Amino acid sequence: MSFKTICHDWLATIPTLVCYLVFFILPVVFVFYEPLQSPIITLNRMLSDQYLLSSITGSLLLSIFTSMISLLIAVLISFHLSRCSDQLRQFFIVLISLPLVFSGLIVAYGFILVFGRAGFITQLLGQIGFSEQHIGNLIFTPIGLGMAYCYYLIPRAVFILLPVFQSFDWRQIDISKSFGATTLQSYRLILFPQILPAMVTSLCVMCSVALGAYGTALALSGTQLNILPLVLYSKVSDGGTDFPVVGMLSIILITLCLIFTLTADYLARKCDYK
Repeated sequence: MSFKTICHDWLATIPTLVCYLVFFILPVVFVFYEPLQSPIITLNRMLSDQYLLSSITGSLLLSIFTSMISLLIAVLISFHLSRCSDQLRQFFIVLISLPLVFSGLIVAYGFILVFGRAGFITQLLGQIGFSEQHIGNLIFTPIGLGMAYCYYLIPRAVFILLPVFQSFDWRQIDISKSFGATTLQSYRLILFPQILPAMVTSLCVMCSVALGAYGTALALSGTQLNILPLVLYSKVSDGGTDFPVVGMLSIILITLCLIFTLTADYLARKCDYK
């Protein structure tokens, strides 16, 4: 490779490197700077605040719970799509991918219009005897937020699981049945071990997305829910001055998301099912 070619290649990458430095590296450095000046003191101050600790626990519980429900639904959808014809599968894939087009705020407003106090589903259920007030308030609770999360987590899991189901050799199930295994035994002993890595990967990806999402939660509940992204938002937007603690919370959020993301990446490379 000539020197001129090398120079051209580097010149082509300089704008990308500058943008990466300015819009990613520098903000991360500034976030880390405050809490790492005196990390022990900052960490002790954070650990002494039960509200902050409960926000971390609440975020983990919400993300894991919604991700597990989304995973269960995504497995069923992926299984069904893998047995469909190519044309029908492509049609459903387009429909399933639509939630990924919308931002979290739009998803939240859509759920409010459908399940809110004056929502279509709320009024419809009210006509058959359900309490409109109870149903209308449900969307603004952690349960309602979990429903909104599932709306755009399920497509992510489907796109990870569907290739695995499509590449599975279904003749293995027929052979196991010919040897006397039941359908449940065939799925449990043959299908499940082969899709398990993809299930864990999709679970990690969904947990990472749910942990860092705040637009949907902010639109549905303001800052009333005690979850980590909303606590960070309230600490920054309400004129907070304890920036070291805010930075430490940001480091914890980044670390949790990285753990889930790196786990998913490791399984994807190890199992090579992409």
